[in-house]
Amino acid sequence: MNSQPSTIATDLRNHAGPHLGMLALAYTVLFNAGLTAVSAFGLPFGVKPPYWPGPWEPPDVIVSYFHTHSTNVLICVFLQIGALIPLGIFAATIVSRLRFLGINAAGPNIALFGGFLTVFNSMAAGFATWAMIHPGVTQDLTITPALNYLSYASGGPGFSMPMGLLMAGVCIPAAFRKLLPKWLIVFGLLLALAGELSWFNLVFPKALFLIPLVRFPGFIWLIATGFMLPSAVAEPARTSEVPA
Repeated sequence: MNSQPSTIATDLRNHAGPHLGMLALAYTVLFNAGLTAVSAFGLPFGVKPPYWPGPWEPPDVIVSYFHTHSTNVLICVFLQIGALIPLGIFAATIVSRLRFLGINAAGPNIALFGGFLTVFNSMAAGFATWAMIHPGVTQDLTITPALNYLSYASGGPGFSMPMGLLMAGVCIPAAFRKLLPKWLIVFGLLLALAGELSWFNLVFPKALFLIPLVRFPGFIWLIATGFMLPSAVAEPARTSEVPA
């Protein structure tokens, strides 16, 4: 009597790495905690106007705010730069996860480029702001607005454009492999499109709305993706010989 192998059980092999959902939550909490020191988000904590000035404000308004609110700005910068660490780890981990799940296309590499560039640009924005609030700099009507514009460019379009690449680099291969719900993929692709279109804010100031459109709904996408992307694959556990 002949016998042939037959698979009778499977095991789940888990991806080794930090929890994506918790990383996204850490990034979200730290970033928004920083906003409470310089925006209307801080009203429940006694933070009152004026708030962080926009790049359209005249130089004297910009200089006045950063000179008189340096402590608030320092708290914001401290927390938001700290938030970039879990975001960078998220980018590295989600790319590793996609590779683990069998995706060998260009998408994960695009996501990695976008994620790391988002972190790099956002850190540059934070460090420029940190430099701006120091004595001898913050009173300067030339240097302070210049650093503020640099910070805005790095943390505005410099954030939303590469963040769009991170989202697209995850969503497109996940769509082909059905790794995420359709609504989350469509949501991510719409945010990715808004991120790339935010490039036009450099020449059309009215396109400014695209940047917060990517940032704040982006928290939802990051958290949902972190919790919903599969973390395990099935593989044969053992075989047995059965009579043919």
